[in-house]
Formats: sequence, structure tokens, C-alpha cells
Amino acid sequence: MLLELISLFWIFFKIGLFTFGGGYAMIPLIQQELVGGGYIEADLLYDFIGISESTPGPVAINMATFIGMNQYGILGAVATTLGVALPSFIIILLIASLGSKFIESKGVGMAFKGLKPAVIGLIFSVSVVLIFHAIFPLIHFDRFHFDFSVFNWKTLIIMFLILIVTVFYKKISPIQIILLSAVLGIVMYAIF
Repeated sequence: MLLELISLFWIFFKIGLFTFGGGYAMIPLIQQELVGGGYIEADLLYDFIGISESTPGPVAINMATFIGMNQYGILGAVATTLGVALPSFIIILLIASLGSKFIESKGVGMAFKGLKPAVIGLIFSVSVVLIFHAIFPLIHFDRFHFDFSVFNWKTLIIMFLILIVTVFYKKISPIQIILLSAVLGIVMYAIF
């Protein structure tokens, strides 16, 4: 079990080290490492994304904790959480020790300008995969399995209603959107 915990720690350490742009940008890396490595199924990853988004705290930390807990209990949760958080901590310590000249250097600025389109692309690809999977649950991009026989119209209606609300009510907070989504889900899936 110790080797499995170290392996899981190392996977999340790499994910934390090479993820720029927050928790959503790390989802393709998690999918490649964990789904591709046989640790979890893609459907379980999608469930963890939903749970991580709707619970307090950073998405990256929540997702790592849930996946570790699912795999190896408390020790797994500690290993994955430390693995994903430790690289950021180390990088912040290095930057703090190097001072503001490092952050303001031309090379660092150019690197961040180069990373920006990649992060946007990663987040966009995750959004597309999640939307398609929510509407057509039998689609699995990781296995190139495109079964359109099941159409989840309830999810499509909920997404459309949330889109309408966010377009016309600019002052609605993310917390209110999450609560509204939960209420709509309860109503749609309980009634129909």
C-alpha cells in the first residue's frame, strides 16, 4: 500500500507542478494520468468534478482529496492533497526568495503570455467534454465511444435555464447559481 500511496502522491505532484490556470486546467492531466492509468473510471472523474465544484475550497485541492479518499481512504486523501499542493508551495517559496525582479523579468512575462492560450485551450476542452457528457451520458471521449442513444434532456433544460438567468441577471453570485442549479436538478429529476 505504501508504494501505491507514493505513486498517487507522485502523480498529483506532477499534476500540481505542471498545472497553470487553476483546477479546471488540471482536469485533462488528471484524466490522462488517472483514467488512462486505470486508477478511476471517466464517469467517476466527472462525478468528482461536480462534487469538487459544489463544495467549498479550491477545485484542485477538493478533487485531489476526493480521488485520494476514494482510492485509499484517509491516507490516500492526505497523499493526493499534499501532492497537488506541495509544488505551488515550493514555487511560491522560490519566487519569494528570488524577489520581485524575477516576476518582473522579461522572460517570465513572455512565458506567462505563452501559457495563457494553452490554459484557455485546456479549460475550453474540459468544458466541451463535460457538456457533451452531461447531455449524452454514454459518450466517452477517452475511449472514442460515441453512443448518442441516451439523450439527457433534463440536463439540457437546466443548463439552458442557468444560461438565461446568468445572461439577464448580471448580479447573481456563483453561490446563487450553484443553489439554483441544485434546486432545478431536484425539481427536474423528482418530477419527470
